[in-house]
Amino acid sequence: MTTNKKETGDLGEKKAAAYLLENDYKILATNWRFLKAEIDIIALHKDFLVFVEVKTRATNDFGNPEEFVTPRQQKLIINAAHEFIIKNDRNEEARFDVIAVIIQNNKVMNIEHIEDAFYPTL
Repeated sequence: MTTNKKETGDLGEKKAAAYLLENDYKILATNWRFLKAEIDIIALHKDFLVFVEVKTRATNDFGNPEEFVTPRQQKLIINAAHEFIIKNDRNEEARFDVIAVIIQNNKVMNIEHIEDAFYPTL
């Protein structure tokens, strides 16, 4: 049984990465950092460069995990994604997804992949 939020979050990110690999995504990076931002998973899928925020919870009693990606966090992720694109000379169209993972007793109860969960704003 996981004992803290970090362990639960780490397990959720591993399960999300496995889910993406099973669905023909190519993982380019995990836990990619820029300034105060961290992008959980960066992947290629078809013609898209996909930036994935993983939200893991033990229950959705207080709301679905994807509802906890705040506008501030979205802005940080978007800025970090921009930096990743520049540093790695990427030309693909970018997409921002959220994968919501519910884990209870170290077992995945549900994985929900929300494509285009949020968009960069000017």
